[in-house]
Amino acid sequence: MLLEQLEAAESEIDADREAAKTEKAAGKSIEFSSEPGFELRLASLELRQNGIELRSVRKDETGVTHATVFVPDGKMKVFVRRIEQYAHEDSTKGKTPRPRHQDFVETISYIRRATLQSYWSDVGEFPTDTSSLRWWELWLSDVADKNVFDRFKADAEAAGLTVAADHLRFPERTVTLVRATIDRLASVTNLFDYLAEVRLAKLLAGEFLELPLSGQAEYIHDALTRISFPESNAPAVCHLDTGINRDHPLLAGAIDSTHVLTVNPNWSPADRTGHGTEMAGIALYGCLTEVLNRRDLVSLSHRLESVKILGKGATTDPALWGALTQQAASRIEIAAPNVWQRAFCLTVTAESRDGGLPSSWSAAIDQSAAAMDEDSRNRLFFVAAGNLDLDARKSYPGQNLQEGIEDPGQSWNAITVGGYTGKASIRQKAMDHWTCLAAPGSLSPSSRTSCGWSDKSWPIKPDIVMEAGNMARNPANGDPDYVDDLSLLTTRVDASGSLLTFTCDTSAATALASRFAARLWSEYPSLWTETIRALMVHSAEWTDAMLEFNSGGAKESLLRCFGYGVPRFESASRSVKNSATLIIESELQPYIKTPTRVKTHDMHFHRLPWPTAVLRDLGEKNVRMRVTLSYFIEPSPGRRGWTNKHRYQSHGLRFEVKRPTDLDEDFKKRVTAAAREEDESYKKEQDDRNWQLGRNLRCKGSIHRDIWIGIGADLAEANMIAVVPVTGWWKERPHLKSHSNKTNYSLVVTIETDEAEVDLYTPIAQAIAIANPSS
Repeated sequence: MLLEQLEAAESEIDADREAAKTEKAAGKSIEFSSEPGFELRLASLELRQNGIELRSVRKDETGVTHATVFVPDGKMKVFVRRIEQYAHEDSTKGKTPRPRHQDFVETISYIRRATLQSYWSDVGEFPTDTSSLRWWELWLSDVADKNVFDRFKADAEAAGLTVAADHLRFPERTVTLVRATIDRLASVTNLFDYLAEVRLAKLLAGEFLELPLSGQAEYIHDALTRISFPESNAPAVCHLDTGINRDHPLLAGAIDSTHVLTVNPNWSPADRTGHGTEMAGIALYGCLTEVLNRRDLVSLSHRLESVKILGKGATTDPALWGALTQQAASRIEIAAPNVWQRAFCLTVTAESRDGGLPSSWSAAIDQSAAAMDEDSRNRLFFVAAGNLDLDARKSYPGQNLQEGIEDPGQSWNAITVGGYTGKASIRQKAMDHWTCLAAPGSLSPSSRTSCGWSDKSWPIKPDIVMEAGNMARNPANGDPDYVDDLSLLTTRVDASGSLLTFTCDTSAATALASRFAARLWSEYPSLWTETIRALMVHSAEWTDAMLEFNSGGAKESLLRCFGYGVPRFESASRSVKNSATLIIESELQPYIKTPTRVKTHDMHFHRLPWPTAVLRDLGEKNVRMRVTLSYFIEPSPGRRGWTNKHRYQSHGLRFEVKRPTDLDEDFKKRVTAAAREEDESYKKEQDDRNWQLGRNLRCKGSIHRDIWIGIGADLAEANMIAVVPVTGWWKERPHLKSHSNKTNYSLVVTIETDEAEVDLYTPIAQAIAIANPSS
């Protein structure tokens, strides 16, 4: 039967060629299929000595494996002979006679001529609408012809297809994009001579926006069939913005109508400007190109909320923004009391004349985050760093390094979000000669920094950076401008019926950061607010482009430009489950009142369960220990000198790691004695060797991260970490009776090595199990 199927497939191909009067092809393409649950013997389907090439392999939902094979003309006899030998000859190998090529032939269930669908290697089903115009990603085989792209392009354009100018080269494959219907694509002369795989191209934002409204609606409808929306008590991103239009089909399933509020009872909760709805789409999905380009299921794990704090045309006394923000937080907590994991997304900012000094607005956020006077849980705020004016971006990156973070981005307890960009591809028509303003991985053209703050004693801001889009220079005048392809695709509702638009800048970055936190909380709902904040900073990394951007500069400049870098969700999520990461959530009382004074009280010493023997065996090979400490301070924003009893922060915490040469008791005595002294004088005793930042840089604000880099033998002895209080106004102002207050903190410590064969996880897990038996 297989021989008949093979001969029939060859005859069909020959008949079609004769009918079409096409040029002689180089070969024929055949599809081999297995039985469900069985694998084909793929090695026997690729016979390079005969020019026979295995082009693609896929497995369908029934477990059948399909392999598409290109057979040069005149070489089909190789497979014919193998099938005949199986039927008539026994192998002489082994003690028991068996048919020749048994392993090859008996894995095959069916043989047929290849069709365009045979080359499908994308997720989901091959599209069924043969007349819709789409962008395709075609993988061409250049095994036998290194000029395959030029030959294919000529044949494709002759058939009326649009072929992208760019293409990629990989070993034995060339990748290009083609715009065509299925019918038109299949009509390309000798297409299967070139083809190895077919996938749907991943459209950029601009390409989605160029679609007619019906095309946009088609993509959205397809996405809705694949999206599952979360439960009503799932973690939420609460937008403090211009409102949300919740009737957008991509948003409606994630927003309860009772969770769309305003701070002004006379306002409509609807979004009249569009900004809030744009941010909602980003906070729920990220850039929508990711969702619309996919074909698999999308399971959402968090919801959206909105408290409108900025009405269209409304004017608000800037001194009241802090009060409005606190009112907004209270309103949503009353409306949705069962949502305990909530990320507040604040993308409204004001001018930056404070230079890092606290304002009434930033202090109100610090106060609301700490929630010291309330029964409620601490609050997690994400605040935009603010954007440069368009004219200021002409000198990129000059003004970015001068224009400071906008109010209330100087907040100690909030995560302030700046912008970087990974976008560098422009496929829009008529923009062939436009050039990207920022290098991929570097500072977004819109993002402000704290590099220009004259007083560097204030917290490092931004804390992190997220995707904020890029811009491109117009070749006509050299001015930068927004480009759809370099932006993020998101939701909109307007009179034209359009449901998609682009967005960018630090507002979008802040929405992405809020989404990150909500997703992390959905995986680990029991984590403290301080811990979610810590994990985001803990997982952040600087890109190579950021390091090059700051080449020759001080570490502080790098921090004040990019914060701790780009958080990695997989890394943050893995840290919670990873035995090589220690997460400690604890409470301490920083101070205690004696008859004569208020003095330092609690200090916590934590044993680090490092695998001593494994680390020592690493010898001179490097290991890294990443440490992050997160807590919230209570603010005192009156400008009375910021020293001694007039400090802004209620208290401070620091971490100290035992030196390799310390005995445990010596370490405890040294830290205890130093912490008892005034004004953090023990910083003189700090050994900054091996630390990436050092104490002076890492100890600003209320979240501290540093990385120790050294040899395994030294880390084996650095097996204890202390969390100690430093002074603040709780201590210096005893008349306010705050000296007995307690504070929560989260400490995250990770060790890692580049030695792939070294197992750090198992011995740490065993040590933790021994220290914390289950019974």
